[in-house]
Amino acid sequence: MKKIIFIVITLLFNFNSHSFSNTLNCDEFKKFSVNYMKCKASLIKDKTVSAGKNFIDDTKNYQNKEWSDEKNKLNDLKKKVTEK
Repeated sequence: MKKIIFIVITLLFNFNSHSFSNTLNCDEFKKFSVNYMKCKASLIKDKTVSAGKNFIDDTKNYQNKEWSDEKNKLNDLKKKVTEK
């Protein structure tokens, strides 16, 4: 009985993961059709945009992390100068 329940639950999760995926499948079009080219172009565009966003976000995070110490040093120096 436990095996049957486990199999049913596994199958339900397997079907749900495929039904909610948003990936485009270009295999339904012929290789040299206009629709196939549009589909492939949109896939390439989406991957390029997401890679660019990841690069920009990583750069911003790195700069904030590295420059936060220097900003603190400058703020401390400003406080010392204004106190005198």
